[in-house]
Amino acid sequence: MDQAIHELLDSDIPLIPLLGNYVIDSGGKRLRPMVLLAGTRMFGYEGDRHTVLAAVIEFIHTATLMHDDVVDAAEQRRTRPTANALWGAQAPVLVGDFLFARSFQAMVADGDIRVLDILATATRELAEGEVLQLQNTHDPEVDEANYLRVVTAKTATLFEAAARLAAVINSRSGEEEEAMAAYGLNLGVAFQLIDDALDYSATAEAWGKQLGNDLEEGKPTLPTIHALAHADHQGRDAIRRALEEEGVALLDPVRTAIESTGAIEYTVQAARERVKAAKDALAGLPETEERRALESLADFVVTRDF
Repeated sequence: MDQAIHELLDSDIPLIPLLGNYVIDSGGKRLRPMVLLAGTRMFGYEGDRHTVLAAVIEFIHTATLMHDDVVDAAEQRRTRPTANALWGAQAPVLVGDFLFARSFQAMVADGDIRVLDILATATRELAEGEVLQLQNTHDPEVDEANYLRVVTAKTATLFEAAARLAAVINSRSGEEEEAMAAYGLNLGVAFQLIDDALDYSATAEAWGKQLGNDLEEGKPTLPTIHALAHADHQGRDAIRRALEEEGVALLDPVRTAIESTGAIEYTVQAARERVKAAKDALAGLPETEERRALESLADFVVTRDF
């Protein structure tokens, strides 16, 4: 898969592979392609389409990260400077566009209209989720249902697509396809829930970026949504002011409010419930080493500290 990634990054414009390789080789977990690769092997696949499509999944994910970092003016990701911190805002946006373009070229070359439909739909939903998140920025009135709508679109949809493709590539039944899709969707929601919990509870060394990043960007997430509903007046006031305008300057009182209301535990429990649903979705699928790997991946999502 990594070989496919670097082949797809090839370009006569030197800045494209330079910047693209910098971001892709920066230590990402490769969880989305893992789901596709393990899923195809669970079903006994012996072809080679899955490696290129796994690279496509990682390309789509990486392109959105590059664009997100520009939108958020982020300076650090995975303990390293972001591409926009090194090259400015314009180059990462344009190279991100190149990654999207190469992704769709690879999908067309695959030749399966279902694959193209699944990934095109996921890309559209992902973009809609990012816009909805932007629309919710600095709004302390965002509720849990609205938040979960954002999480499902901007994160879970690509996990769902990766898992669904594993069944489609193998021409499995509709029931098996939906089971894989349910696994991916719930895994993706759990992943983002833990991400949002870690933004207030991780150590800076393990997290690889500034704590309270969501607060600084005015993004309401489940820890702040839960704390707003259960904190005392002082805690609610700190969260509102932080989300509306003051950001990470109020991180300490916001974290106090989050801790006093059990908001981290609430968020982690919500993630555990999603992980259980993900593992339950695999129950009727082939009992192989790869299925056990997918179950272990789900467990990792809620126990990680980075």
